Amino acid sequence: MTGNNTALTPQEVAEMLKITKNTVYELIKRGELNGYKVGKKIRVDLNDVEDYKNKGKNTAEISPETVPKDIFSSNMFYSGNTDTQDGFIICGQDVLLDILSRHIELHCPGIRTFRSYVGSYNGLLALYLGKVQVATSHLWDGDSNKYNIPFVRRLLPGIPTIVIHLACRTQGFYVFQGNPKKIQGFEDLKRPDITMVNREKGCGTRILLDEHLKLLNITGNNIKGYTTEYFSHLAVASAIARGEADLALGNEKTSLQVKGIDFIPLQKERYEMVIKKENMNDFPFKSMIKILRSKEFKSELLGLGGYDLTETGNIIAEL
Repeated sequence: MTGNNTALTPQEVAEMLKITKNTVYELIKRGELNGYKVGKKIRVDLNDVEDYKNKGKNTAEISPETVPKDIFSSNMFYSGNTDTQDGFIICGQDVLLDILSRHIELHCPGIRTFRSYVGSYNGLLALYLGKVQVATSHLWDGDSNKYNIPFVRRLLPGIPTIVIHLACRTQGFYVFQGNPKKIQGFEDLKRPDITMVNREKGCGTRILLDEHLKLLNITGNNIKGYTTEYFSHLAVASAIARGEADLALGNEKTSLQVKGIDFIPLQKERYEMVIKKENMNDFPFKSMIKILRSKEFKSELLGLGGYDLTETGNIIAEL
């Protein structure tokens, strides 16, 4: 390894940080460590590993090795007993879910919340399999021009569900500051001079892109950089800022955190929560919905910016 741009395998990163390879994958999924895909292989730049190490030097945190190895293990399911120490697992990647988890623990003594940082598709699948209590989704169906409900019907067949609105967010392109390629929309992905970086399969952002490509009759593999995958909005935005590609798809909120990029708004998306109807009146599900509708919770999100909270806490559908 001779330079800061050296590409490392997850095993090499694990050896450097004295952690397991699985923990490296979890750090990448949570967006705490930048990673990218080359073909089917995950790679991490040496300078990103050094940045991660420097961030943690002055921070007292629980070691990733102390996190339960299987966040989906059956002994962590919510049992319905308010005195239990069983876990309450929420799937999704948005920071508002971290805030929600904290509020649940504050208002529901004896309940531990766990976060599973998986994309919308895998979150709904985990709910179907009974491995989590709450899934979140921002999946757009290009044929019906509707969010979430078509996917909930497909991925939870025969299971009565409740869809609860969390927030609306704006999705768009991250481009280099000044937009030197004059990029305007999805049609620009037909251009041979455009290179992109992508999100991982199963997340709402990736499905939004693929649905638009299908409608425009564009084959993803014909786009330069389509197979280069990162595991968070922050990671793809940083890649654009470093000049690795011309565009990436992500949410507006993250664009405000990264210097050297501009944001081109394309679509307002609906970010929503899905639970099983049988749990609707159980504790802490009722408390969670009450928290979503509270002024306290909404005020905290308003302070972050980037969210339309007009419908937060509303029941959108009973399927």
